[in-house]
Amino acid sequence: MSEDADESSKTEDPTSKKLDQAHEEGQFAMTREVANWLAVATMLVVLISILPGTMKRMVFRLNYYFENLDEFTFDRAGVGALLFRVMMDAMAALWLPILLFVGAAVLSTVGQTGFHVSWGLIAPKFGKLNPLPGLMNMFKANQAVELLKSIAKLAVVGGVAYLALRPMFGGIEAFIGIDIMALLKQVDALAYRLLVGVLVVLTFLAAGDFLWQKHQFDKRMKMTKQEVKDEHKQQEGDPMVKGRIRQIRFERARKRMMAAVPSADVVVTNPTHYAIALKYDPSQMGAPMVLAKGVDQVAFKIREVAEANKVPVIENPPLARALYAACDIDEEVPSEHYRAVAEVITYVFKLKGRTLRN
Repeated sequence: MSEDADESSKTEDPTSKKLDQAHEEGQFAMTREVANWLAVATMLVVLISILPGTMKRMVFRLNYYFENLDEFTFDRAGVGALLFRVMMDAMAALWLPILLFVGAAVLSTVGQTGFHVSWGLIAPKFGKLNPLPGLMNMFKANQAVELLKSIAKLAVVGGVAYLALRPMFGGIEAFIGIDIMALLKQVDALAYRLLVGVLVVLTFLAAGDFLWQKHQFDKRMKMTKQEVKDEHKQQEGDPMVKGRIRQIRFERARKRMMAAVPSADVVVTNPTHYAIALKYDPSQMGAPMVLAKGVDQVAFKIREVAEANKVPVIENPPLARALYAACDIDEEVPSEHYRAVAEVITYVFKLKGRTLRN
């Protein structure tokens, strides 16, 4: 399918095959603003629910180290052991915030696209090492729109941050020399105000950008009528080819039928529209079997072959129509037609001096 087709000719909704192929290549309707929103929301949750207790534990541990410096040795081994203990204490205090940020990063993608593994994106592409295509992409319309969006977002978020932090600009000297816990409370209040303001703005940015990305994705996935037609042919097969295959199969089945007609015991006809060739061997069959059947021209050919090979042709329109509808080739006659077929077979066997018994 051509990717260079005129945009105005792409009027058809994408097929499931094209969407699946796009997903395999890592193409989805998604926005980075959702990741930014989740990151800020996670920061806010950590700030309100987790950080106060975490900071208290960390301050307590640091105070312990400062108050008990004489218990530590400061040779190479001692410093290494001290740093390791400090690192373990930090990890014990920060594991939950770290886990929340990792979960937010995963959710920002999986929440928009579902769980997909795009091996095409994972595979290395050495062509990306060439900087020229990247420079050329900067001048494309879509990239220009993304650049303008980034500038606008930066301006809006920067404005919100300025408004949130403006009250502290006049009294920043008050932070000098205050107790560390009091300082943390002041910083916590400022961070809370800043994050709430940024989160409100990002909520509108994420929603708007997701709708824009969805619109752009749907637009890219649109197909022309010819593309839909070509894909349908690939999935279902070319109708001309399928028709030719059916014709070949029909001809082969017809030849097999005609080859079997001379061995039939009787041909039941309509008399002109239907013909059913039957065979019954009491020693090998539980019921008479249909060797050939057909209508119109095929029926005429069956009768012609039967007469040429001295196979009796019996006119019985109701039975011929019933057997044609109820039986396939090489199948035994259904039990509901036993009586009518038995009458015909008995009549033919009497003509040939045969009996229905072994």
